[in-house]
Amino acid sequence: MGDDERALIDRVLGGDRQAFASLVDRYHGPLLRLAGLFVRNRAAAEEVVQDTWIGVLEGLEGFEGRSSLKTWIFRILANRARTRAERDARSVPFSALAGAEGEEPAVEPQRFDQKGHWTDAPGEWDEESPEKLALRGETMAVLETAMAALPAGQRAVLTLRDVEGMEADDICNVHGITLTNQRVLLHRARSKVRRALERHMRGT
Repeated sequence: MGDDERALIDRVLGGDRQAFASLVDRYHGPLLRLAGLFVRNRAAAEEVVQDTWIGVLEGLEGFEGRSSLKTWIFRILANRARTRAERDARSVPFSALAGAEGEEPAVEPQRFDQKGHWTDAPGEWDEESPEKLALRGETMAVLETAMAALPAGQRAVLTLRDVEGMEADDICNVHGITLTNQRVLLHRARSKVRRALERHMRGT
């Protein structure tokens, strides 16, 4: 735990409302996005986030710094969101999503020959890189649609890794999954989103 983080925690524990407000400002948006991956309802997601902040205040004194403060807060959110989702009968265990039977492969087998070489390689993205494409409104819509279509586990891991910039170990900590499962979920999610972008670029 860094000195700045420790100082912020001490200020919050000391009753500094501005310190807590800065903490909420920093993480409320990402927490709301993560909650939405579980409950799929804005009102329910808001309730989960509010419940999470209550949990943060109640548990902050016992926070030992074994993970970053962000990871600890996100784990509280994930646990409370799962509980809410189970109550609403919409929960899917993350451990069951890494290798679900019947799921299509990340890349279509027909795009390879018998020796495993590409017969239909991904298009070059030099001028039309994902970063440049993401600046376009229509491409953002494609990305959002592709992410919304992902299974819950893949969508959550992709959001934390590529949107929130969270490290792999922290994602495993938040969701209670193994590093191998995290890699599988992330690879499948990225492959599907890339495929959607390829189709968009080709106009198919």
